[in-house]
Amino acid sequence: MQPVTTGALVAGATVILAVGDPNTTHVPLCPFRAITGLDCPFCGSLRAVHSLAHLDLADALSHNLLFTLAAPLLVLAWVAWLATSLGRPLTWRRPLPRGATAAGWALVIAFGVLRNVPAFAWLGSGA
Repeated sequence: MQPVTTGALVAGATVILAVGDPNTTHVPLCPFRAITGLDCPFCGSLRAVHSLAHLDLADALSHNLLFTLAAPLLVLAWVAWLATSLGRPLTWRRPLPRGATAAGWALVIAFGVLRNVPAFAWLGSGA
């Protein structure tokens, strides 16, 4: 899928989430949560997008801290992909360190575990 198509699909989905409130309308439950009753690392992301679309950063952070903090990085990655596809790749001063992908996945897994530990209930999706 090309970056322009991906960007258009994400923009369209964001508009849908901005107009329809996933806090009040029926949104299918996360399959992981439906089976286990636990929050996965992505639970609350739709509500976070809705809050971000309404510029409510505090509410977005309360729904999914990791996604909200990662959103600017996702946009930056998309811009880099778009620039590369247009033949004008962005140049970085330093490459990502070795193991950055593994560290990213470790962070996602740790977040998914911690948000289900009672001492870290504040990381939960609030659903």
